Amino acid sequence: MANEQKKFLVLFLIPVAVMGGWAETDPTEKKAAEDKLKGEWDAWMKERAAMILSTEVAGKTKRVTAAGVADARNDIVLTSIVQAESHEAAAKAFEGHPHFQIPQASIEIMELRPMGGM
Repeated sequence: MANEQKKFLVLFLIPVAVMGGWAETDPTEKKAAEDKLKGEWDAWMKERAAMILSTEVAGKTKRVTAAGVADARNDIVLTSIVQAESHEAAAKAFEGHPHFQIPQASIEIMELRPMGGM
């Protein structure tokens, strides 16, 4: 019997300051770099299509606290839901990802489990 696939939340992070600096980059240089990264990213995704359940762009943030709702900023730029046999296998799949071409970029992977009792 094959191992059951587990689900994982993947967060693609870029520091807010890095994103701000990127917005100031010369448009020609920016487009060339973005086109190169997109091509490499698409190839990476195609090679791992079986494990990727969804990938979404993260939009603007609203933070809700006991004090109310306010605009906020964080480092999350994309999220994915992936499946793999283990947390280690999911993490290993992201080694060498094109996202790491971006200065100070990181990827965090967390197992998703049913909450239970709800």
